[in-house]
Amino acid sequence: MNPETELHDDDKPVGRILSRREVIKLLGGAGVVLISGASLTRLTFAQTPEATETLPACIVRPELTEGPYFVDDQLNRSDIRIDPSDGSIKEGVPLHIIFRVSDVSNGCVPLEGAQIDIWSCDALGVYSGVQDSSFDTSGQLWLRGYQVTDENGRAEFITVYPGWYSGRAVHIHFKIRTDPASDSGYEFTSQFFFPEEVSDVVHAQEPYSEKGYRDVLNVDDGIYQNGGDQLVLDAMEVSAEAMATAEATAWANAEATAEAEAQVGQRSGYQAIFDIGLDLTDAEVGASDSAGGQGGGPGAGGTRPGGPRATATPGG
Repeated sequence: MNPETELHDDDKPVGRILSRREVIKLLGGAGVVLISGASLTRLTFAQTPEATETLPACIVRPELTEGPYFVDDQLNRSDIRIDPSDGSIKEGVPLHIIFRVSDVSNGCVPLEGAQIDIWSCDALGVYSGVQDSSFDTSGQLWLRGYQVTDENGRAEFITVYPGWYSGRAVHIHFKIRTDPASDSGYEFTSQFFFPEEVSDVVHAQEPYSEKGYRDVLNVDDGIYQNGGDQLVLDAMEVSAEAMATAEATAWANAEATAEAEAQVGQRSGYQAIFDIGLDLTDAEVGASDSAGGQGGGPGAGGTRPGGPRATATPGG
């Protein structure tokens, strides 16, 4: 295989979707509506329109590999574009992601207090905080961070729409943990994907266009083939004014750098709401990745800081 397109050994199927029988057993069968599409199971409760607007939909999603580039640096921040080492902000089309997390094993109530980490490559396909054959970004920590879900199971991030690198479709990694300080807590790891038509529009802009057209689409991505169709973000374009509001909210409890403040409202972007239901009683799916859980540890092509330089193109 060409080393420029080689993937890590991290595209094995992981996780599973609950069957209708399992869902009914978990929820007792009362007041629950199951809407089964071709590729996912949705659970909702009979409720008023007002409640429907505020409660997250309970959708069970597949777990996918962690990949080689998770760095657990505990960066508690909503806007992850800023590099804390120098205050610079990553260039790219802004992306506002809203998580709404539910506890499937407890009647699909919102899951409060869960830590959500997200990380991705930048517009040119590079990750921060790691070493690879084509880059060394040790000490830089842009496009990484975590938030904790509130009483509505909600957590929000401002990032940039990701670029691409050879061998992978466009994606963002995420991890949800109930007890990050312990391997005994529940841990769910997966990846987002994006509609091809949206990636076409975004990647035609600067700085993405410097890299040219991506070499792998969703349908050809080995990791996407393990359930990625259930993890495609419904990214909707929003105005620069709407992005400015989201950015102001993200900075409400944090100090933004001068460079970041100068870019507020300068560019339109995208917003996506992601609903997910977790079965906290599923010990197999919820096992810690570092303890051999299904999310998987580092692949063969990259290392976290302190290890030897990677010898293959990233595939996480």
